[in-house]
Amino acid sequence: MTASSLAAAASDGASSSSASAIVAATVNGHHVLKIVGYSLTKAVPNGKSIRSRPFRAGGHTWHMLYYPNGNRAEKADFVAFYLCLDDAEACNEAVEAKAIFSLLDMEGNPVSSYRFTTRLVNFMEHKKGWGFDFMKRESLEESEYLKDDCFKIQIDVVIITDFHTEEETPLIVVPLSDMRRQFGDLLLSKQGADVKFQAQLYGRMRESTTRGAIRIDDMEEEVFRAMLTFVYTDDLPEIKQQDEAAMAQHLLVAADRYNLERMKLICEHNLSKHIDTDSVANILVLAEQHSCHMLKEACLEFLRLSRSLKAVMETDGFGHLISSCPGLIKDITRKEARAVARAIYFLFIKELLKKSHISS
Repeated sequence: MTASSLAAAASDGASSSSASAIVAATVNGHHVLKIVGYSLTKAVPNGKSIRSRPFRAGGHTWHMLYYPNGNRAEKADFVAFYLCLDDAEACNEAVEAKAIFSLLDMEGNPVSSYRFTTRLVNFMEHKKGWGFDFMKRESLEESEYLKDDCFKIQIDVVIITDFHTEEETPLIVVPLSDMRRQFGDLLLSKQGADVKFQAQLYGRMRESTTRGAIRIDDMEEEVFRAMLTFVYTDDLPEIKQQDEAAMAQHLLVAADRYNLERMKLICEHNLSKHIDTDSVANILVLAEQHSCHMLKEACLEFLRLSRSLKAVMETDGFGHLISSCPGLIKDITRKEARAVARAIYFLFIKELLKKSHISS
């Protein structure tokens, strides 16, 4: 048998394969509802709800209902959330959708243990909404997710529009780039090093008397290693949670000095997760001194919404803020009540007098 006849035989006997799929076409959207002053909402009676502002998702208008004491007598110790279709009266056909209710953590990420999905619901038939007895009030109040008397719920709305079939094409998998890993391995192995750094880094770089080495002062070795890791890999190394805030402050200062804008933004983001009564004043000073506008706004927003401004004013960090960045007082008091503004003003005068006494 010739080569051509072998090829023809192989062609005639060759098997073929194909694939297709039945696809549910969907449109979706999400809405985040923040409960501010949770303890005050507990005054709402069992079975009564507070209605959110309307929002758009999937071409329809919706709203959420928040029941601080449950929507029925046997669930009075729960907080409940329901999704309702606002334009139910105006719709001429079924609006079938699923809703996913998620409690958000301090970073804005869904908490897996408090994430609930409804079945596919025809919201035209359930005009009073559909939802869940979300969690017990006791569990919420003892959790880390209730902070400064506030917590957040996200609802994702997934609407079925139609079903259709389509042919599937072979999947070609392109592996992710591992260049960062390769550079990271080079950094750790120290093979083929272009330059050697001595001791600690921070401030102006100046050449050492040792040939081929650069000595940079005033930065802790751990901070330098983290910055160098970022330069090589475009990512920061893993940092222990209890050290994250302190490391973010050091790295932000280094990023500002060496014009590492992406690292600076990462540090701003990390610090924004650690804003609380004890830290807000110090973080605000850092943001002001290093032109971190978004981080500054996050601090000011915390002060405007916080019920603990008096406690913030009593921290050492607030005294440092007044003495080092007095111009920030105008930003803080811009939206505060007159009594609070007067208290801040007198504290400002007190710090100035203290500073004057020390200098004399």
